[in-house]
Amino acid sequence: MQGNLPIEGAKTLAVVGARDCSPYGIEMAKFLAGAVAREGIAIISGLARGIDSYAHEGALAAGGITFGILGCGIDICYPKENIKLYMEMQTRGGIISEYAPKVMPFASNFPMRNRIISGLCDRILVIEAKEKSGSLITVDMGLEQGKDIYALPGRATDRISEGCNNLIKMGAKLVTTPKDILEDFLPDYVQSRNDLNTDNNPLAAEEKIVLACLSLEPKHIEEISELAKLPMDIIMEQLLLLELHGRVSQTMKNYYIMVK
Repeated sequence: MQGNLPIEGAKTLAVVGARDCSPYGIEMAKFLAGAVAREGIAIISGLARGIDSYAHEGALAAGGITFGILGCGIDICYPKENIKLYMEMQTRGGIISEYAPKVMPFASNFPMRNRIISGLCDRILVIEAKEKSGSLITVDMGLEQGKDIYALPGRATDRISEGCNNLIKMGAKLVTTPKDILEDFLPDYVQSRNDLNTDNNPLAAEEKIVLACLSLEPKHIEEISELAKLPMDIIMEQLLLLELHGRVSQTMKNYYIMVK
């Protein structure tokens, strides 16, 4: 390991999901992991592309602790673009592997490491998983270990959420807010500021109109203009201001989502 191991007896939540995730999945992974980590619950995942990375990122952004379980040697950052996360997690959590140094990230290593993710956590949250997703291996192992399972629902037509929707059908707890998780971890939990829509930076009227037209599904700037009934130059100005406030994000050219 690099960094630390989870403290014995400390509360931990595993967050797993699709590598090729949607903007909705990205924002929900960061939001839910951040809200849970803010309450002192460590986030565990696999430092892989997609949901894993965004869950680690959300936990760190909230000032929390997070642990990454690798499918390769501890001296190898995989994927390479996660080097910043890899380094930061060593000071605010830890990087853990059962593989010897210099062992490459072979595909066969990852299903094996999933039992460690499930073994180190108290509960497992799945965010976006296809019907035959590798994340479901973690779920199966977690169920064998007696762990509770949570799943973020997706639209019935989204292939990327088929696995999550099936888990909910089979009895996984449906999650739409941090409260759905925290009330199980913290028996005395009362909805806190993390779940309330507080705003220390009040928005101007036109910004509020534009923000109200956005969701976690990307919308083209022309659609936003039509919904807001505002001219394009005003829409562009307000979207820029909202980006500066950290309230919206551009997922691709001229497509915007609301940031949780």
